[in-house]
Amino acid sequence: MQEAVVNKIKSKIAHCKFGEVFFVSSFPQYDVEYVTKLLAIFEKEGIISRISKGVYVKARKTRFGILYPSASELAAEIAKRDKAVIIPTGETAANLLGFSTQVPMTTSFLTTGSGRKLSMGKRMVILKHGAPRNFAFKGILMRDLVQALRCIGENNITAEDEKQISKLLAENPETETIDHDLLLAPVWMRNIIRRNIKDKAL
Repeated sequence: MQEAVVNKIKSKIAHCKFGEVFFVSSFPQYDVEYVTKLLAIFEKEGIISRISKGVYVKARKTRFGILYPSASELAAEIAKRDKAVIIPTGETAANLLGFSTQVPMTTSFLTTGSGRKLSMGKRMVILKHGAPRNFAFKGILMRDLVQALRCIGENNITAEDEKQISKLLAENPETETIDHDLLLAPVWMRNIIRRNIKDKAL
């Protein structure tokens, strides 16, 4: 019986794509304690890599080391399994929206799910449980833009930053939701965003 369980779980992992995330709860039909031990054994065998307590990923091994999925892909996989919403925050949001070219070693997201710290080699992915107001935005750009601007800071916004804001708003106008979302942003952000909206009627 136990050998059959080992083979079934190993086979499921083998048929999954690289970058797939596994929890102990990914195999609900089997005993939790037994699955926990099995996953630890599979890690030692190099089949999967542990990135947090009870969280594993099927990573690709190359001659240059372990090739992990991107931080965004990993966070999205975990959010899907947690049935949660995630938002890039801090330097992660600033980088994703083009305000910074420097990719942070620690990638941060707010989540409606449980907070986690995930280690992928030298990189760290942090999922922090966020307050409900952060998820009240109807538009995706405005939601992410508020996080990016919060990271940059009111007194550090440059002319280049304003050009980028204008470009983002032109490419993703979100005309049906922006009135609602502007009211959720701090006043100083609201003023900057409003003056960079092409349709000044908003």
